[in-house]
Amino acid sequence: MARMFLSAGAMLCLSSALTPVAAAKTVVTLNITQTVESIDPAKITDYTDYLAAVNLYDGLTHVDPSGHVIPRLATAWDISPDGLKITFHLKPDAKFQDGSPVTAKDVAYSVKRLMSIDRGPSALLAGVLKPDGVVAANDHTAVFTLEHSFSPFIAITPLLLVVNSKEAEAHTKDGDWAQAWLGDHISSGGPYSIQQWDHGGGMTLVRFEGYEGRWPAHPIDELHFPLTNDEATVLAMAASGQLTMASEFQTNETYETLAKMPRMKLQVDASPDAFYLKMNSKSAPTDDVHVRRAIACAVDYQTIQQQILAGEPLSGPLPSSFKQFHLGSLKAPAQDLDCAKAELAQSKYASAGPVKVTLTYVGGLKFEEDVGLLMQSTLNGLGFELTLDPEPWNRITQIASKVETTPALSEVFFEATYPSPDSMFYTQYHSKAQGTWASMEWLGDPSIDKMILDARSTYDEKRQAEIYGELQAKLVDMQADAFLMVKTKRTVMDKCLNGFHLLPMQSFGWDFSKMSYDCPT
Repeated sequence: MARMFLSAGAMLCLSSALTPVAAAKTVVTLNITQTVESIDPAKITDYTDYLAAVNLYDGLTHVDPSGHVIPRLATAWDISPDGLKITFHLKPDAKFQDGSPVTAKDVAYSVKRLMSIDRGPSALLAGVLKPDGVVAANDHTAVFTLEHSFSPFIAITPLLLVVNSKEAEAHTKDGDWAQAWLGDHISSGGPYSIQQWDHGGGMTLVRFEGYEGRWPAHPIDELHFPLTNDEATVLAMAASGQLTMASEFQTNETYETLAKMPRMKLQVDASPDAFYLKMNSKSAPTDDVHVRRAIACAVDYQTIQQQILAGEPLSGPLPSSFKQFHLGSLKAPAQDLDCAKAELAQSKYASAGPVKVTLTYVGGLKFEEDVGLLMQSTLNGLGFELTLDPEPWNRITQIASKVETTPALSEVFFEATYPSPDSMFYTQYHSKAQGTWASMEWLGDPSIDKMILDARSTYDEKRQAEIYGELQAKLVDMQADAFLMVKTKRTVMDKCLNGFHLLPMQSFGWDFSKMSYDCPT
């Protein structure tokens, strides 16, 4: 809901026409289904982190709904003929929230900090950019020098969020790059600042009126992100007028109920957001390809896509929205119980009685529980003994950091974090990206690594498409995951909230500085 608050002075004006009226404050409330783990631009990893970051910080660039990279702090950029040197020209009037100017020195510092901490988005540039690979030619010119040609580089630049180097250095202790301080504070020129943050719960942001970006005519003054993944609570909040926009992670039934509320509207978008049943390839019993194939054959894809959560078939690791690079010859998977029995019979675990396997999902997300119960019902009749293990999201991210603690099966959404197929492949399947919730397969396959790097090193899109085609075929053949669906993004919001556009980058569409609440106050 967008609520309008009047200050005490504004209320006094009701009895005195001579007292000036204070401006009404517009508040937008969006429920989140998991905690914000980090607001440090060098450590963000998942949808809630990115949701906070895109509203707190500005990057060199941004992205539009078609996936084109557009200027943000940089007005333009030049690329050398060999692709190794990229020069960014910064806005001359951009300022941080403390009033100091944004300079190329801040860009160089932010990148060096990112690569030195070696967390979050730094994995995307591992081996491509060294910590000292950015220099300030002058106050408004930052020059990047890459170690080798890297075709997705410009697509990644929206994730290069810029911190105030002077402020961060003042809070650095024992060479920690101000990690302790930036874990609780922001140091940015972004559109919002933090008013309140419960690390185990929600967050409230307030508008920074001095933001150099253009605010719409009726900007959002406060953002409330309460934590709840309980469907009944979401519906109650909407019915009482407390909710302006619903999280993207709700059941079909909840979306249908929300969309029928008189003040709400429903927006439906195709998306590059894939839903996987990730399989740990290095732990029993999913270290056996026949077990992985048996599980994939047993999935009731139609029920998941049509009854549990709206979506379209996913034929492999890459959603078909990446049209130029999608391998069209792959068939969408379908439930085949005879296939499941035959594959299980070929596994090394078949003779030892029921094959015990654990499936982990985010506790409290009803649709993920429904998928788990569906899998349990099917697999337990085919020679498996499936145990469901609901966990809070922060626990899942912890256990995914080690191969021996990563569950055999995990329900995971993964969405492109930058508009390139490389985002779908490197972060999930390359050996150097292992140890996160996105890479719970633990493939460690040199041939997979080589294909990913070969695609990264060429600017020839035809050759990229060939490599990505081979890569998709191999990942499907080795059954790296069960490919459950491509999510149909349904966004339910107040009819007065305008300017929301789904972007092909994780949570970047929820940049509230570009939205407005256009009903009269």
